[in-house]
Amino acid sequence: MGLACPLPVIGVVRTARASMETTPVQSALNPRESGVIEISPDYAAGLAGLTGFDYAWLLTWLHDPNDEVTRPSPLTQVPFLLRAEQRRLGIFATRGPRRVNPIGLSLVRLRGVAANRVEFGGVDLIDGTPVIDLKPYVGRFDRPDGEPRCGWFDTVAFVDGVTPSDLGRPTDGA
Repeated sequence: MGLACPLPVIGVVRTARASMETTPVQSALNPRESGVIEISPDYAAGLAGLTGFDYAWLLTWLHDPNDEVTRPSPLTQVPFLLRAEQRRLGIFATRGPRRVNPIGLSLVRLRGVAANRVEFGGVDLIDGTPVIDLKPYVGRFDRPDGEPRCGWFDTVAFVDGVTPSDLGRPTDGA
């Protein structure tokens, strides 16, 4: 395909989390923990009007600060939530951080917006994670009608605050 896709970093996430293994696997499973998005001054004007929303989609670049070598992501992986079963799935059927393009998607609760800072609840990111976009959650657009099927996620029990290290030994970073 060969298309260029420049993604400027618009800010950085600040949390108390330092490693992927000890960071909750999804923002919805860690609603009480707070973090801060520091938006670059060049993009701070883009926060105007965000205070009228309760939630926002936080899009991030899921870098691994402990991995200086960029490794190709395997197209099949064992997701964090299936470590006990060691069940492999295609990367596009998972939400793990090791992806072809490691773009993170977190639905976060907005707790405050001031100057170039956004305080949020729902930490599922390590400190220093680059932010590539922030979009308001709009129920009329983002919440589908009925009860959508969620594949293998429909068969997994979720525990608040669960981290990859809680789920057994690492396999291939999914």
